[in-house]
Amino acid sequence: MISIAIMGHGVVGSGVSEIITTHKNKLFTALGEEIDIKYILDLRDFPDHPLADRFTKDFETIVNDVDIRVVAEVMGGVHPSYEYVKRCLEAGKSVVTSNKELVAAHGAELLAIAKENNANFLFEASVGGGIPIIRPMDQCLVANNVDEVAGILNGTTNYILTKMINDGMQFEDALKLAQELGYAERNPAADIEGHDACRKICILASLAFGKHVYPQYVHTEGITAITLEDVKYAEKWGGVIKLIGQVKLLENKKLDIFVAPMFVPNKSQLSDIDDVFNGIMVRGDCTGDVVFYGRGAGKLPTASAVVADIVDCCKHLKARKRIFWTDGGEDLVIPYDESVTAMYLRLKSKDEHCAYDIAKEVFDGNVEPLVLEEAQESEIAVITNPMPYGMIKNKISDLEAKDVCVLSALRIGDL
Repeated sequence: MISIAIMGHGVVGSGVSEIITTHKNKLFTALGEEIDIKYILDLRDFPDHPLADRFTKDFETIVNDVDIRVVAEVMGGVHPSYEYVKRCLEAGKSVVTSNKELVAAHGAELLAIAKENNANFLFEASVGGGIPIIRPMDQCLVANNVDEVAGILNGTTNYILTKMINDGMQFEDALKLAQELGYAERNPAADIEGHDACRKICILASLAFGKHVYPQYVHTEGITAITLEDVKYAEKWGGVIKLIGQVKLLENKKLDIFVAPMFVPNKSQLSDIDDVFNGIMVRGDCTGDVVFYGRGAGKLPTASAVVADIVDCCKHLKARKRIFWTDGGEDLVIPYDESVTAMYLRLKSKDEHCAYDIAKEVFDGNVEPLVLEEAQESEIAVITNPMPYGMIKNKISDLEAKDVCVLSALRIGDL
């Protein structure tokens, strides 16, 4: 019997205890030993819970108990999660977590502490919920040089955009519906402003390229400025709008990494991923494009990934898993102004002909018109040639100086 502790009994934590309890025989077959939940850490009381006698409010009980070999951190947030996880690893206990904010902020440090203490720090559930992605990238694709990772990493924003695309809902109405259905929090900022997706692409980038990428160095945009007009122009262009987290390894060995809404062509495997589903594309030099698809959140899908990591840690109590990366810094990531992209620009001037003529002049002829029959009066869209984003910003300033209002500016995805 292997004793474990679960820190946190919210949505995911309760799912972890449920799976371990209800799938006991399945887990025994996989492991050859029984997993015993000795402690569940939570500040609240659960007197009617089947495991009511296992609850504790004292973290010291867990960290000082030599029988506890594996700890699952499912509290969320950075503090006190970071302090608790660090102390557990220093005590030689393996830790698994679903906490993307923790891994994105302190992954390199915690992996190093785990290595020093012959313990494991696993976090499959931190990206993609129940979608296997960390382990496949670390093991199944190990023979590949990864050139790029890109994906729909946030189910809430994908649901909102799906309702805008398929049902013609305004952003505010789609967000309200997502909140009513429990897909979006009361304060949805982390989702709709792109921060959740940013943390996840940072974890994937760190894993793919071996150095820690910190969220504060990653250009991040959300979907709050997306309009139904933009959705219609994307359809006219031959694609859909998705919030994409993307990282590419450049020839100079630096990373081009960002989170932004973009036009995704219909031919892309990511274009058909709708509602709360996530899709992650890994582009390897041997495999080509490999796409991982599934529910990116939810009680049991996420808990499933946590339990899988618990079983993995139990199988490797006296041996370390190879997952590891070293610390990184700001110089690992190119400035966003150097990121090369084509852009969709929605413009308004005295009339659409005037707007297009000025855009053609400003961009030295390197734009193509995108005409929508039901467009607003005096409005037109253009698609630019690929160029550094800083150059595009300067040209947008030139347009506005010539009385052309830039209503929208979105990247064109090469996916």
